[in-house]
Amino acid sequence: MEQYQGKTIFNKIAIGKVFFYQKKETQVKRRHIEDAEAEIVRFDAAQKTALAQLDQIYEKALQEVGADNAAVFAVHKMMMEDEDYLDSIYNMIRRELINAEYAVAATGDNFAKMFAQMDDAYMQARAADVRDISERLVAVLSGSGTIAGTLAGSQTGSAAGTETVAGTGIVTEINAAPDIGSRTGTDTLAPDEPVILMADDLAPSETVQMDKSRILAFVTRRGSSNSHTAILARSMNIPAVIGIDIREEWAGKTAIVDGYTGTVIIDPDAATLEQMSAKMSDDERRQQLLKELRGKETITRSGRKIHLYANIGSVSDVAQVLENDGEGIGLFRSEFLYLESDTFPTEEEQFKAYKMVAQNMAGKKVIVRTLDIGADKQADYFHLEKEDNPAMGYRAIRICLDQQEIFRTQLRALLRASAFGNISIMFPMIISVQEVLESKRILEEVKAELREQDIPYKDVEIGIMIETPAAVWISEELAKEVDFFSIGTNDLTQYTLAIDRQNPKLDSIYDPHHPAVLRSIRMVIENGHRGGAWVGICGELGADTSLTETFVEMGIDELSVSPSFILPVREAVRKLS
Repeated sequence: MEQYQGKTIFNKIAIGKVFFYQKKETQVKRRHIEDAEAEIVRFDAAQKTALAQLDQIYEKALQEVGADNAAVFAVHKMMMEDEDYLDSIYNMIRRELINAEYAVAATGDNFAKMFAQMDDAYMQARAADVRDISERLVAVLSGSGTIAGTLAGSQTGSAAGTETVAGTGIVTEINAAPDIGSRTGTDTLAPDEPVILMADDLAPSETVQMDKSRILAFVTRRGSSNSHTAILARSMNIPAVIGIDIREEWAGKTAIVDGYTGTVIIDPDAATLEQMSAKMSDDERRQQLLKELRGKETITRSGRKIHLYANIGSVSDVAQVLENDGEGIGLFRSEFLYLESDTFPTEEEQFKAYKMVAQNMAGKKVIVRTLDIGADKQADYFHLEKEDNPAMGYRAIRICLDQQEIFRTQLRALLRASAFGNISIMFPMIISVQEVLESKRILEEVKAELREQDIPYKDVEIGIMIETPAAVWISEELAKEVDFFSIGTNDLTQYTLAIDRQNPKLDSIYDPHHPAVLRSIRMVIENGHRGGAWVGICGELGADTSLTETFVEMGIDELSVSPSFILPVREAVRKLS
């Protein structure tokens, strides 16, 4: 028996056979061409096919993991249509008279190296994305139509390596979701044989295309707990561990993945296997017991009521809220309406989305956060300039107050939708009372316009996100201007600790339990109540049941979490005295 320690991504246990995800590789050869324009036409056709594939992947992700997590594939589409990226490919084809496959591979390699060398962690992460889209284009151009891959055991031969084009230094690894029904070497994965999948790393497009019923767990050598793939694994409810120095001789062996501790056990002895099987059975029984909490109040034993809402990114996510018995929606991330579009969504398009959510929630509270674009959420048509520090740059309410027509369109849509349900409006990234007053002034002007046009709306609750130290320190003054606060613990932790939460090198010191963060939360709750505002938490810390008692003791009024965490948090609240 061998035991290895990694970093956990999702708290769940899996026991099964190990299979390695072996990526199919294509060697990209440089060929001289005679007709550059004909080659560009061939590339354009391949790009069109690849974009259609991304549309299909996005739709699959939308259904399985929600709009928030599917947004990465919308980003991939934007990157594949980026002018700089395309210009590089076109120029190489025209000037060097080379084939499109080679131009794409070289461009992808160059761009990936450029991103990887940047200081900003968000931009570094784009290196993997540009490789992903380039590999997809090469696959289409090479005639495979889609990117192919297999799940293979050790009997298939040596570990997959890389093939380098002579004289170029270009390496192209074609990535894909495994074709689980295929046969590789002597191993066939039958439909009744789900596996623990091990790989050096997984791209988001690989992860989301896998048949969840065939995967017991993910174990990878590389990756970050905040990566897109990690987020997708959590959304898919699949246990995952990263940072394990995987070995190909493990293929076919029995393994245990303990997502609670980040432990991977190879060839467990009988006693360990029995112990972990019992733990897994207890886990499954607990999940069934949680379902019995549906329809029950989120209330402590002493009678203290906590409002338990859900975070969503699209209309389709409402189904998960209802399935998990959410009492309302505490955060509707409206920016995904913008990220999913090639141009500014119209008032009518937004109105229909907000109206549908309000109607489906049947009178339960729906808090819509106004546009929070910028930083790691980019849409090309906004034409935002590159910034050295985008997390602290031109984003969220700053854009809305500067480009007020965008803001007014969204506010009109929200107010119109308010006539069909219980909508509240929340402004993000607030750092001053003046920003709140200006936002409220614009909202009142929009209300006046609707009255003049005899368009019905309801008076809505107004709230703000508390996600900066500045907002924490003036929270008592801010509370006098709004109905509620929602504490965004993800950004609040990032800004309080001066730690980029997307930088994997800083995972070990990114501590949302830091005393400074918890004291900030306490201060906001106390100041909010003193100023007449109710206070909730909508960041990931709201789902941390190790802190539920602390938050209730602090006086929190509401917790908003991912739909899958609603029942565990309800259980934690109901156990409190």
